[in-house]
Amino acid sequence: MERTLRTARLATFAFFTLNGFVMGMWIVHIPTVEHRVGISHAVLGWLLLLLGGGAFAGMQLAGPLADRFGARAVVPPSAALCSAALILPALAGRAWTLGAALLVLGFGNGCLDVSMNTHAVQVERGYGRPVMSAFHGAFSIGGVLAALAGAQALSRGWSATATLAGVSLSGLAVAALAAPALLPPEPAPAEPAGHSPAGTRRGTPPRIWALAALALMLMLCEGVANDWSALHLRDVLDAPAATAALAYGAFATAMTTGRLLTDRVAGRIGPAAVVRHGAALAALGLTAAALSPWIPLALLGWTLFGLGLSGCIPQLFSAAGHFDREAAGANVSRVAGLGYLGMLAGPAVIGPLTHFIPLNLAFFLPVAFCATAAGAARLLRPAPGTAD
Repeated sequence: MERTLRTARLATFAFFTLNGFVMGMWIVHIPTVEHRVGISHAVLGWLLLLLGGGAFAGMQLAGPLADRFGARAVVPPSAALCSAALILPALAGRAWTLGAALLVLGFGNGCLDVSMNTHAVQVERGYGRPVMSAFHGAFSIGGVLAALAGAQALSRGWSATATLAGVSLSGLAVAALAAPALLPPEPAPAEPAGHSPAGTRRGTPPRIWALAALALMLMLCEGVANDWSALHLRDVLDAPAATAALAYGAFATAMTTGRLLTDRVAGRIGPAAVVRHGAALAALGLTAAALSPWIPLALLGWTLFGLGLSGCIPQLFSAAGHFDREAAGANVSRVAGLGYLGMLAGPAVIGPLTHFIPLNLAFFLPVAFCATAAGAARLLRPAPGTAD
């Protein structure tokens, strides 16, 4: 059993890394695809909403399917769809075909996101200790590898079609090779006397919606760093473009490092404490970045912001998955789906605020969200009567 669990954990690492790599390769090739199709930045922005909409739809479908048939049955086809769909944007010749391609790519990404997180919860349950955060670290590593590989391909003049086709084929191979190592569905736990049968359950528990609300706030904070950290240094502190880029680099590096280290911390102090202290550290870091008149202190602030946020979302996904073993996929889909909407909302929320207040002062909205999450971290304590 221990060997089976170990191979399942390695397979889960493979799927998280694959997901990060596939989506990272798309991000690297966005300018190339935009130029090929001949659309403006504004049109591209609207089309990217289809990517988000497809992802949200895929998340809501994959969760219940994973509950019904087991994550093992959903993860491989989701990974295959996500990988195969990567080539579609490179083949698009018009705005509407690019929109359709992004819708399919987003749908595959959403299906894979929820199903692999649901399987990660199952692996974590088998280990009996926190292992979720490292999986999210693998996703981040996949994105870093994609940035390096994509930059190399572009520097050599390789076409987007050839590069993304190669990644699609490689992704299909990884999905096929890793699939047999995934864990089979868990047997349903015995129902205690007086407990309603699983088939009679209706709706999503309020605790799950509360976790989803925290995910929305914290992933909005992550989206703010993705979209506004470099602009903050360039426009507020007048940093050169190369220096401004270090803000996101510092944030992303801290996020990845923190995710790889958080499982040990969560095992010692518990997931609620990880979110409480992590969100508080993130609030402190972003406050320092927003108020700093010096570039080095601002970079330190973005680093602390990334380090603080790094372990929060994995704990929320884990808590949702462990709340009810029979509805793990559906619960993860609620938390992941609302969190994903939060990440997409980051630019939409901060941008309009800058018409009324300076960019650095607009950052106090995500600071408030981090403080709220720190105060509500007790929601991650196991609830009486949960499946675990």
